[in-house]
Amino acid sequence: MSALYLFVPHLRHGAFAVWRRNALVWRKLMIPSLLINFGEPFLYLLGLGYGLGLYIGEMMQMPYLTFLASGILASSTMNTASFESMYSAYTRMVPQRTYEAILSTPLEVQDILLGEALWSATKCAISGSGILLVAAVLGAVHDWQALWVIPVIFLTGFCFSCLGLLVCTFARGYDYFNYYMTLVLTPIFLLSGVFYPVSSLPTTLQSVVQFFPLVHAVELVRPLVAGRPLLHVGFHLGVLLVYGVAAFGLAVKLARQRLVV
Repeated sequence: MSALYLFVPHLRHGAFAVWRRNALVWRKLMIPSLLINFGEPFLYLLGLGYGLGLYIGEMMQMPYLTFLASGILASSTMNTASFESMYSAYTRMVPQRTYEAILSTPLEVQDILLGEALWSATKCAISGSGILLVAAVLGAVHDWQALWVIPVIFLTGFCFSCLGLLVCTFARGYDYFNYYMTLVLTPIFLLSGVFYPVSSLPTTLQSVVQFFPLVHAVELVRPLVAGRPLLHVGFHLGVLLVYGVAAFGLAVKLARQRLVV
């Protein structure tokens, strides 16, 4: 078996078993979990979309509520995927030692991490669908093509889940995640065009933020919500996929060293 085979995601039944295990656990805590994933973006939409939107009016030739709703959809996916793949996965990996128990079965490390990433992406799709529905009720959605946002959210969730799992594999405690949250996720959240266009940033900074995966998620979600044509679809999808696959490969390598060796 080649080393490449070990680190590239392969869909096996074991990954779906991990996905199903997490889904059954989540079903017992579904209401508070949805409240966290759904409530905060809803308040952002209500407070900033209507409150701040009243003064701003339009941004990039669209109502600010639509502009903000598309940004919130993408950024809430990043937050949901990151929290699930760091705090929840770390709890299963270290305090609960769930992964060690799973590895006593025919499942491999890659099955566990792929199951975690797929489950996290599924949670993002569920909460994102709810936010999209609220945005539509508030009048922020302008076309049925907005339904394509759901698979985009799934891919974005997979991307940030794999990045979160990578951080999780070398974390030595919950406090370690503060570095990633403060130094990586917060700048991405503030500079990726969620609240204002990336084009309003200084030229040099515009070039830097093109390396942020959230920028490409926003570039896909915003025209879908606003009912506008999509541009450079393959490029934006490719960036999200490359980030996800590369982070997954590294996470598998580090997790094997931590759990198996």
